Amino acid sequence: MNTLDLINYGTKKLKQKKITSYRLDSELLLSKVLNKNREEILINLDQEISEKYLVIYKKLIFRRSQNEPVAYILREKEFWSKLFFVGYDTLIPRPETELMVEKLVRIFSEKNISILDIGTGSGCILISLLSELKNSRGVGIDISKKALIIARKNLEKHKLKNKIKFINKSLDSKFHQKFDLIVSNPPYIKSHEIKKLAEDIKKYEPRIALDGGNDGLDLIKKVIYKAKYILKVKGMLALEIGNEQFKKVSEILLKNNFKIEHIIKDYKNNIRSIISIYIGK
Repeated sequence: MNTLDLINYGTKKLKQKKITSYRLDSELLLSKVLNKNREEILINLDQEISEKYLVIYKKLIFRRSQNEPVAYILREKEFWSKLFFVGYDTLIPRPETELMVEKLVRIFSEKNISILDIGTGSGCILISLLSELKNSRGVGIDISKKALIIARKNLEKHKLKNKIKFINKSLDSKFHQKFDLIVSNPPYIKSHEIKKLAEDIKKYEPRIALDGGNDGLDLIKKVIYKAKYILKVKGMLALEIGNEQFKKVSEILLKNNFKIEHIIKDYKNNIRSIISIYIGK
């Protein structure tokens, strides 16, 4: 079989399972098997592929046909034009989170700030920010030790070990410094709505990174409350939120002496991030 035959095989199998990105996924998985970039395999469609690669490819196509996300199969995901390691213990980075990173880079460019990333996961937000903010430093915390193993791999990959520390720590812990900026993409999905999520999300992504409690606001409230004590006055809090949570989250922010400065909408025009300033007691 040649490259085109394999792509057609994968496409057919995934289409049968109603995987919407069947062609792209087939090409990406074959790229992984052959250890070549996608463009390279597409200009060599008549290249014959050995049996050993065929066996591996079929296994990957089967995994994708079971709704396993491509990012977990490849063990990597692009974010902010960089490749990040991901795994079953980390949330897969989303394009809407890049919009928050973009806004923060604009706000803090040329400044020297300290950043705390709460629930850092793969570390993609903090690493992306500090790859742009050359004079700044940051700390990423997570309660998952397994997630932090991946975050530290990403830290080494992107050569920012002198600017970032990743720590196994909860929000209930004591903090011995105050920060100029806190960022967080906390769990914000209502517990009873987890079952309504797409199969590739609810079956594979870590529930701890999705489940925001009965109203979806448990962790958001906790982050806002803690931020009051570990942000400098006039420090900023950047929060990613779920659809239709803006009104409730903005009320919580105002009650805790935060002033909303920026809202960020996703590609469907939903408000997905809020950047606010702590104005003090």
